[in-house]
Amino acid sequence: MPFVQLLFDFAREQLGLFGGSGGGRVAKRPRRGKPAKGRAAPIKRTRPVGLAVTSAPDAPDAPGWRMAKPPRGIDHEKPSQRRYDAVVVEMLSKYGLTVKRWRNSLSGVAIERTFRDGRVERTLESPYPTSPLRLAIFLHEVGHHAIGLGVHKPRCLEEYLAWRYAIDRMDEMGFPTKGSVARRFDRSMRYAVAKSRRRGIQRLPSEVAAFAA
Repeated sequence: MPFVQLLFDFAREQLGLFGGSGGGRVAKRPRRGKPAKGRAAPIKRTRPVGLAVTSAPDAPDAPGWRMAKPPRGIDHEKPSQRRYDAVVVEMLSKYGLTVKRWRNSLSGVAIERTFRDGRVERTLESPYPTSPLRLAIFLHEVGHHAIGLGVHKPRCLEEYLAWRYAIDRMDEMGFPTKGSVARRFDRSMRYAVAKSRRRGIQRLPSEVAAFAA
């Protein structure tokens, strides 16, 4: 059995990260009666999104990874979705990343925090992969950690390398990178280059010069 599938099955069976078909059906809570006259209405309390925690098996490069539960309404029994789920588990375990929340929007962020005791926390936020574009955005944020946050200057070069990481991984795994993924890559890079130029960059790296037109 491939290593990616082993990781996926481990997360699925042991941690309960992926629900059954549909993923969005939840048992209804019994209705509470209206508060009696003279009594205050009960206070609604929200519970923080739980994080599944594990040390990934056979992943010596990463001590552990964590992720918020996937959004509701995703059918994790579909073969196509199982491929996306497996990529999520593989990438988070490989780099020891934490996903604190999955975004509804097509946007993402990668953050690295170094604590006084030397601990390094690597986190990201992105949409949960359910399509090639969502997978590309997820892998783009993983790419920032893979190449090193703040290692490559200027920032537009780091953006380019993170996108190249995402697209190269998708090509290797057989996911489509044309259409919406290619358009998002081009639009994101043009924005990053324009931002660098507004900040007064004197010379653009050769890798991103094509996006300055």
